Amino acid sequence: MKSPRQLAEALARQWQRADWREQHLLPSPGSGVWPMTLPIGQPDATTFLDNSGTFRQHLQQWQAVASANPHACTDPGTAGHSTSNATGTVTWQARSYRGGSAPVPVPTHWVLARPSECVAAIAQWGGSAGATVRADYQALVTVLGQVDARFHRLLLRRLALWRGADTAQVVTATRIAQELEPGCAQGKPLRALALAGNDSKFFERHASLLTALLDVRFDGEASAQGLTAFLGASAEGEHWLLVAPLAPGLLPFARQRVTTSELATTPLAASHILLMENERCLHQLPQPLPDTIAILGAGLNLGWLAAPWLQSRQVAYWGDIDTWGLAMLATARSHLPHLHPLLMDRTTFDAHTHLAVAEPVHASPERSGMWLPDAAALDQHLRSLASGRLEQEFLPPAVVAQAVRAWHLAQ
Repeated sequence: MKSPRQLAEALARQWQRADWREQHLLPSPGSGVWPMTLPIGQPDATTFLDNSGTFRQHLQQWQAVASANPHACTDPGTAGHSTSNATGTVTWQARSYRGGSAPVPVPTHWVLARPSECVAAIAQWGGSAGATVRADYQALVTVLGQVDARFHRLLLRRLALWRGADTAQVVTATRIAQELEPGCAQGKPLRALALAGNDSKFFERHASLLTALLDVRFDGEASAQGLTAFLGASAEGEHWLLVAPLAPGLLPFARQRVTTSELATTPLAASHILLMENERCLHQLPQPLPDTIAILGAGLNLGWLAAPWLQSRQVAYWGDIDTWGLAMLATARSHLPHLHPLLMDRTTFDAHTHLAVAEPVHASPERSGMWLPDAAALDQHLRSLASGRLEQEFLPPAVVAQAVRAWHLAQ
């Protein structure tokens, strides 16, 4: 048999699990999670005969739960009935015990009809964790009632992102996240973006929350690239790229991190520059490749490509074949019109469709940059497919090596 405290403390532990919160606060239709029926467990004959004090205490505890609502009209001692209040319903059943003069009503189940009853029960009987759960729930009720439904799951599952924050600030963050678009900062610092009434330090205080909210809209791209790079903001916190020579002697290191501001003003000692959207593909490149340096991980932060020294280099760009990759390619071409795209064409996509996956969120259809007709047509084709994303990592190294060497020989 369990006491109200034991059950409430168990519920408080469950509350800390993101899966449990999602299942019970955002239940799918027909899930049947409410009402929640918790078995109390009935005292056995030994307890009745040998531990009468424990038996009485058990009944008194549950009578206190049942009578917590002064307006309850049903006697908890009435067998076969329930008592209902703000912390749920206690179900009672008459049980006969050997040695007893009459059947004794004992509590059998604690029924919590809705989330508010569950939280009230945790708050009243859940010990030290009760106050935290109640504060979490009150914040959730306040915030979820004011924000776009697409953010509900994130805010519910990742309470640590915003627990203790001013709920008005959390609501503001969701509204800002709805206004932001990739590259929208256009080189300005994040603190200069005036959106939804934020102050100049809003992005600094809520960077993690804003990044997570944008990940919901843009399929994790904000986390993958970093908030500053994703929004195309200037480097208050510098964006670091991976620079890797593909032949010995071009740099003093096999690879090194360099900021975009330094790359914009520091010419690299190579005639061929290979730009790559993602860092994870370095192992696919052919080596050695004479007089060639790869720069990896730029993502949407491409303003540095306007550097004068790049205009005299042979430059290739290789990214994912998806709407994001093609948008980045168009942006890169607006800075370097002579840039050569690698492995970002319909032929490559069609040859590897078995490796394609779904692109949950497309780049904005309002395209900017310098689009070539073939790339624009491919973009429209990808938007029509269920699996319209071919990521760089999935291309066979032999295919990559052949394309890179062909570009290098032709230039």
